[in-house]
Order: sequence, then C-alpha cells, then structure tokens
Amino acid sequence: MTDPITIARSYIELWNERTAGRRREMLGENWTIDASYVDPLMKGDGRDGIEALIAGVQQRFPDFKFQLIGEPNGYGDHVRFSWGLGPDGADGPIKGTDFAVLKDGRIQSVTGFLD
Repeated sequence: MTDPITIARSYIELWNERTAGRRREMLGENWTIDASYVDPLMKGDGRDGIEALIAGVQQRFPDFKFQLIGEPNGYGDHVRFSWGLGPDGADGPIKGTDFAVLKDGRIQSVTGFLD
C-alpha cells in the first residue's frame, strides 16, 4: 500500500502550487495520464483537465490555501482525507473530504465531497 499521508500531502501541495508549469510536473509525477476528478461543483478528466480546475479555484480564491484536516487514512489502493480552504494559517470556511483511488502508486481518480 502507498502511504496515505504522503498521497494526501502531495495532493494538497498540488492544489496550493501557483506555478502552472510546476503543477503540470506534479500531475505527471503523482497522477495517471487518464486521471479524473469530480466533486459536486466541477469535473475534470486527464491531467490537463485537472490542472485547469486547480487554476480556476486559485483564480476564484487567490488568497486562500488548502490544508489537511486530521489524519489521512486508507487501505489498498484507496485513500481518504479531509481538507480546509481559507486564508493562510486560518481555519478555512470551505471544507471537504476526498476519496482517491490509486493505480501503481499514482492517483487515478478523486471523488470529492463538500462538508
């Protein structure tokens, strides 16, 4: 099993990365080529689609950062973790829980829920 804490931290780092080129590198390192992301507000397919979603969230919330809430956990190729989005260093007003499915140690899909 891949370490759920490492997976969750790299996921949060990706969503906080402000440089598009670096985000694409991170997606290439940690996500499968056919990765998908879906939550109640948006959906993205492939690394380009997911990168576009992240850029959109950053544009909408330019002063906010993601942070992990609690301890990520998982079993097999499944990882669950919660996050908050808000001003840096503050309790974020937006919270959610994401479920990732891995393939060969990389994220293949994420289903997100807003808490």
